[in-house]
Amino acid sequence: MAGLTVSVVSADHEVWSGDATMVVARTTEGQIGVLAGHEPMLAILAQGEVRITRADGSTVTAEAEDGFFSVEHDTVTIVARQAALASGGRA
Repeated sequence: MAGLTVSVVSADHEVWSGDATMVVARTTEGQIGVLAGHEPMLAILAQGEVRITRADGSTVTAEAEDGFFSVEHDTVTIVARQAALASGGRA
């Protein structure tokens, strides 16, 4: 199964990066879910949870606030003013 390359960064550090099968995040237009093959897009990130499903089925959860959510060529980039792994989240 084709996958996604995901990177979540805050203003001063990388929060998480790796391969995934799905990313769900909240934008100013509503919640978005991205799978491999998704059309290119750029959205404004809203405050909320970012859920990343890894290829092994485990989930990484981060809290993000203010920034951008970009999808292009199966690469998802989330750049937030503030972002951190949620408590209990695995890197």
